[in-house]
Amino acid sequence: MANTATAQRTGKVVQVIGPVIDIEFTEGLPDIYNAVRVVSEGGPGVEKIDVVCEVEQHLGENRVRTVAMKPTDGMTRGMTAI
Repeated sequence: MANTATAQRTGKVVQVIGPVIDIEFTEGLPDIYNAVRVVSEGGPGVEKIDVVCEVEQHLGENRVRTVAMKPTDGMTRGMTAI
């Protein structure tokens, strides 16, 4: 059976302002209203992060503006977005 899922794009968080997160993608942008997950495995003294965001706007320069569906406490620039 063929896999019909779309290819996963990965990006990096470039800005966090409360629930608003800007993410940069190098392999093409996700569509408006698509879900994006920001993940971090954590480590010693750092919490694991798994936050789902909704794409609200294409900003240009391979960036999208998203709104987080959960608190963004501990989220930093450079985290992986899928």
